[in-house]
Amino acid sequence: MKLAYALAGLVAGAVLPALPAMAADLPDLKGREVVVVTENAFPPLQFLDKSGAAVGWEYDAMNDMAKRLNFKVKYENTSWDAMIPAVSEGQFDIGMTGITIRDDRKEKVDFSDPYMHSEMVMLVRGDESRFTDAKSFGADPKLLIAAQPGTTPFYTAVYEVLDGNEANPRVKLFETFGAGVAALKAGDVDLVLTDGTSGNGYVAASEGKLKIVGQPLGGEDYGFIFKKGSDLVAPINAAIAAMKADGTFDALNKKWFLDYKMGE
Repeated sequence: MKLAYALAGLVAGAVLPALPAMAADLPDLKGREVVVVTENAFPPLQFLDKSGAAVGWEYDAMNDMAKRLNFKVKYENTSWDAMIPAVSEGQFDIGMTGITIRDDRKEKVDFSDPYMHSEMVMLVRGDESRFTDAKSFGADPKLLIAAQPGTTPFYTAVYEVLDGNEANPRVKLFETFGAGVAALKAGDVDLVLTDGTSGNGYVAASEGKLKIVGQPLGGEDYGFIFKKGSDLVAPINAAIAAMKADGTFDALNKKWFLDYKMGE
C-alpha cells in the first residue's frame, strides 16, 4: 500500500532530482568530515529497511547537503535519550531524528531552520473501538499510552491527553519509538502518539493491524541539532533554503511519503 499522507507543498508527480554538485552561491566546507548521529527508528525519516540498510528522508536530505556544501558525512547511531546530551557536548556534529524545535531544547543545542512540519496523531490497533479521540482515551483509567521520555509525544500525552502529571502511571516509557509500537501491537499499551509522517508509515505497513484515530493534536517543526555555537548552522540553513526553493524537498516528500512502500 502506498502512503496516503502528503505534507503541505507536496508537488504531485515530482521526479526526484539528481543530487547536485556544490552550488556556487552556497558555503564551501572544503571536504571536512561531519559526523551525523541518528536513531534509525523513525520511519520514513530514518530507519533500517528489510535488508538492514539505513535509509529515509533525512538520509537523502543530508547526503544532498553534503554534495551542495562539499563535506564528507559520517553517520553514527545512538538512542534518543542520549542524542541531545551527546550533541550538546560535541560528541557529534549534527543530530537528526525528527527532532521537534522547542525552546527548552534550544537551551542545550542550536537548531537549524525547520525542514519539515508535521502533526501529532493517535496510533492504535486496527480493531480499537474503546476510544475515538484524546478525550475518550483520557476518560478511561484502564487505558495505557506509550512514549519516549523527553519527547514531544511524551509531553503531548501528559498535558493534552492526560492530567498533566508527568509521573502518571498510565504513561509507559520506552527507549525507542519502535519499542512502543511493538508494545501497542502486543496489547501492552493502547495508544502511541507520533507525528503524522511516521504514524502513516506504520499504518501503511501494518496490513490493517494499526490505524489512526481522532484529530491531530497539534503541529510541530523539525530541525537538525548542533552544539551551541556550531559553525555548521549557517551552511546547513543555506542548504535547507536552497532545497526548498529548487523543489528537492517536494521530491523527497513524494518519494518517502507517497511512493515508498514500507516493509519492502
